[in-house]
Amino acid sequence: MLFVLYYIVAVSVLVLHFTGVLARNNLEWIVLVLAVTVFPAVIYL
Repeated sequence: MLFVLYYIVAVSVLVLHFTGVLARNNLEWIVLVLAVTVFPAVIYL
């Protein structure tokens, strides 16, 4: 269940990134935080 929630958040952040919403609202750091959280998830699997 946690992985499903993680992927929903990740996909929504990527959509917001590519549409430019994050850049307009100065929230581009969320993409970097998401990228950092990918590594522990990959190591855990």
